[in-house]
Amino acid sequence: MEARDILIRPLITERGTDLMQDNKFVFVVDKRANKIQIAQAVKEIFNVTVENVNTMNVKGKTKRRGRTVGRTNSYKKAIVKLKAGDTIELFGA
Repeated sequence: MEARDILIRPLITERGTDLMQDNKFVFVVDKRANKIQIAQAVKEIFNVTVENVNTMNVKGKTKRRGRTVGRTNSYKKAIVKLKAGDTIELFGA
């Protein structure tokens, strides 16, 4: 897998923006990617030094619309901690 295939998109949430103050960034990643591949992809794309990677699988929620029952998509998310001094500009300056 290439680096662009591993990192799907940044996950912008209230908790995620709070984590940015601790130099941690949250991404939705490919379900097959492991922590080493995620760290290498972040290093390659953003030119930063990765200190730690935590991953979790998020289950899709059941949603109803009248009588119809469906599910949202399941995905894998990664919280990437960067070395002090490194940062990622997610919101173009």
